[in-house]
Amino acid sequence: MTQQGTRLVIGVGNEDRGDDGVGPLVASRLKPQAGDRFEVLECRGDGAALMDAWKGADTVIILDAALSGAESGTIHRIDATTQAMPKNFLHYSTHAFSVAEAVELARALGELPRQVIVYGIEGEKFDAGDALSPAVEKAARDVEALVLSDLDAVSDFLAQAE
Repeated sequence: MTQQGTRLVIGVGNEDRGDDGVGPLVASRLKPQAGDRFEVLECRGDGAALMDAWKGADTVIILDAALSGAESGTIHRIDATTQAMPKNFLHYSTHAFSVAEAVELARALGELPRQVIVYGIEGEKFDAGDALSPAVEKAARDVEALVLSDLDAVSDFLAQAE
């Protein structure tokens, strides 16, 4: 369980399955920049564990691989606070209960954090032992900057609200 008021970045995926490891990769790259501004976690992809991890957090940014049919390296950004997760989005998972399903279940139960932003990076290679594809590696660097920008915007908003 996360401390109330926390800003949380969660990298979801399996580093041993090619592009599915992009979420934990971006999360690990963000850790040195976190300081006391936000907390960083990694999750293998189980939706129930994800819901447990964000309990008590105010702002959650989720990083995951996507498999929606778009071009490899495409960055999807969804404000899950205000819009439903698209069906079959982020549905590449080694678990039956995906990130999208976790978000929608939490919404239905009234347990969704105050702000949830989901970044999905479109992947192409998900087999065991695969390396990250070049397009996904490039997108990962872009997502790092986008997440930091989102976190700065949340910090500014919270400072103005106090």
